[in-house]
Amino acid sequence: FKLLGFLDVQNTPCARESILYGSAGSFIVGLGHFIATSRVRRSCDFAVGGFICTMLGYWFYCRYNYAQRKIRQRMIREGMKNKLLFEGSAFDPERKQTGNERSDS
Repeated sequence: FKLLGFLDVQNTPCARESILYGSAGSFIVGLGHFIATSRVRRSCDFAVGGFICTMLGYWFYCRYNYAQRKIRQRMIREGMKNKLLFEGSAFDPERKQTGNERSDS
C-alpha cells in the first residue's frame, strides 16, 4: 500500500521498519511525557516529535546499512566473475608459477 499517496511501503527498502519503529517510539515518548507531566496535548506533541525523530533516525541508519550491503554484494559479484574469468590462465593470482613459466615471460 502507499503511505501518504507516494511512499510505497511494500516495495521501498526500510520503509516498513521505519514506520513501525517510529510508531513504537511515538508511543513510548508520548506515554513517558504524559506520565511525567499529565498534560495530554503537550504529550501528543511530544509523541508526534518522537515519531518523526525515531522514524527518520532508523530510516537513515537502515538505508546506510542497505547501501553498504549492496556495495559488498557488488564487490563479491565482480570478484566471482573475475575468478571465473581468470581461473587457470596466466593472469590467475592464485596460480603458482613454475620455472618453465617464469622463463617464458
